Amino acid sequence: MNTLPRIIVAFFATAILGTAGCGGGGGGGDDGGVAPPPTSPPPTGGITRSGVAVGPITGFGSVIVNGVTYDTSSATFTKDGQPATQDDFSVGEVVLVKGSVDDDGSNATADSVEFDDVVEGPVSSHNTTTGEFVVLGQTVRIVATTSFDDTPVCPADLTQAIAVEVSGLADANGVIEATRIDCRDATWDGVLEVNGLVSGHNAGAQTFMINALEVDYSGAAVDNFPTAGVINDGDPVEAKGTVFDGTTLDATRVEYKGNRFANDDGDFAEVEGFITRFISSTDFDVSGILVTTNGSTVYEGGTAADLGLNLKVEVDGNFDASGILVATKVDIKSATAVRVTGTLDSVSGNTLTILGITVNTDPLKTRFEDKSEADIDPLRVGDLATGNYVEIRGQEQPVGQITALLLEREDSDTRTELRGFVEVGGKSEPNLRVLGVTIVTSGATVYRDSRGATDVPISAEVFWATVQEGSLVDARGTESGDTTLTATELELQM
Repeated sequence: MNTLPRIIVAFFATAILGTAGCGGGGGGGDDGGVAPPPTSPPPTGGITRSGVAVGPITGFGSVIVNGVTYDTSSATFTKDGQPATQDDFSVGEVVLVKGSVDDDGSNATADSVEFDDVVEGPVSSHNTTTGEFVVLGQTVRIVATTSFDDTPVCPADLTQAIAVEVSGLADANGVIEATRIDCRDATWDGVLEVNGLVSGHNAGAQTFMINALEVDYSGAAVDNFPTAGVINDGDPVEAKGTVFDGTTLDATRVEYKGNRFANDDGDFAEVEGFITRFISSTDFDVSGILVTTNGSTVYEGGTAADLGLNLKVEVDGNFDASGILVATKVDIKSATAVRVTGTLDSVSGNTLTILGITVNTDPLKTRFEDKSEADIDPLRVGDLATGNYVEIRGQEQPVGQITALLLEREDSDTRTELRGFVEVGGKSEPNLRVLGVTIVTSGATVYRDSRGATDVPISAEVFWATVQEGSLVDARGTESGDTTLTATELELQM
């Protein structure tokens, strides 16, 4: 057996940071951009052989990252710079795993697992329609695959939480797509943290910017910089403090985070993130890492022609002598738009049915969470049973079915919700058909339009004049048949 040890060579923080500059908008809604389902299933993606991963945890029983299960029996764990155990980690947290894997990907071992949040602090604003909020001057976007903790202090309006801890990936505008959000209660220690790239550095005033946040480091310990105490624009840093006046963080410590980067010739690396700089399909950055492709690069989920700024991808390959990651594979990540909430009709192996819809799960790629009183951790598909109340988010793939990326089991409820694309021939006023489910409306149905920055009520006439085959809609109501949902509310989505 030929085991290939591979040490990560991509600076971990770049997997969660965008390019330097002011933060701000970019994207809206909670799905990160959507498109109607493909007419035929695209090739499946996933990383199958790397012994090193940077990406969100999708499951436990060891640690599963980027579709690989890493044996962690001998691994060391670090969380926010402190020693930890596997029990301190949660699904959705973006981690750095160093280890080794067999050529066929069947036997992977982790030497270490490391987590650092992107930002932690109080939320200053939250647009519940667009799914964006601001914490310490960083714009964070909630998407369909964002995981939340299951405590009562994580409300729909995050401004009501004492503070939040965010893990995620940033795009070229500095907007963070959250993979997990944990809300802090009264036990929070009050320490404010933000990771990012320095811009607008003023050595005289001893200030710099991380997106829209000003950091005053005049009273801070300045640690681990290549030249002692010297900060430059573009430096990846973590700033900590306890005082924030709404625009400026008074830092108690600023730490250089670039000293974990070593892009030696021949070293292997993989990274999940957004394309943060794009010149051409052979010259672009993924989360700040220089990437090139060649005639041997394999594409999944699209082609080289689909590459562009702010596209979410997974890339693996080897660094060349110039420190550029030469991609052996580029996996283009599809948008996640489909959602269904209700009781399970049946469970058979890795396949579920709900509202008559076939749902396909993958133990390596579907993120499972138990928010019911049973509180099984880790939750696996084998723990699910007919009648369980679940929320499933994913992609319509293949057509008429759901490939689940996130499944949460909750305590029983009567609410049923279905979000998806109107089928060809599926508009027949007063009914719609989505994923084989007939959505029945009546004079009591409330119609809304959330395609803009705000969610507004509309009349039935406006809704039916606007909705078309391929439109993304969200229906909430009650299950009135095996494949029928009677809608109390029907909403136009992005």
